[in-house]
Amino acid sequence: MGGGPLRIQDHLILKGFREAMRADLPEELKLEIRKGLPPDLLYLLRKYPRESWTAHPNLGGMAQFWLQRHDMFRELGGMLKTSIADYREGKLAPHDFAAWFAPRLRFFLQQLHGHHQIEDMHYFPVFSAAETRLSRGFDLLDADHHVIHGALERNAETGSAFLQSLGAGRDRQLFAADQYGQENAALLAMLLRHLEDEEDLIIPLILDRGEDKLGVGA
Repeated sequence: MGGGPLRIQDHLILKGFREAMRADLPEELKLEIRKGLPPDLLYLLRKYPRESWTAHPNLGGMAQFWLQRHDMFRELGGMLKTSIADYREGKLAPHDFAAWFAPRLRFFLQQLHGHHQIEDMHYFPVFSAAETRLSRGFDLLDADHHVIHGALERNAETGSAFLQSLGAGRDRQLFAADQYGQENAALLAMLLRHLEDEEDLIIPLILDRGEDKLGVGA
């Protein structure tokens, strides 16, 4: 794209704008309660609805990989949620459950955090500069990441506490499972909303411009 990649100082300026934007975010756009993106940010989605994405020639390798990552987060998050229910119902012994649960929780948290870092540092600034009418949307997605990061930390803490409780009495195990289950459910609800909104903003832009022109092609 014209103008070349963003410099470090450019990114810091954008970061400052985003921090100010988060402080002034309208209540209805906060991730915890948002039902979707505002209509004024969906003009490209109306041009390129979801049912047209997979057959579009501009859906390149980057976009396909990115969508696959999103599907992985949805699937793995759902598996973690289901596994807690299965454990509470006695379908898995504590040792077997811990051996299955611990590495998947760690992978989920680490991969999601790294995914967001790449988006914040590279993709969001590139997309925002390419289509300035969508800048407010990318600021919103960036704000989402900070909310999700807090939820990831709480998931890590309650997940660790739950695993530690598996050697204790049944009441303590169930209490810790409930604590983790609540945090996991809250994270997944926000994550699913965020992933859908992110796709609705980014994929139509890629289809409209093409990955190479945007500077995100493989």
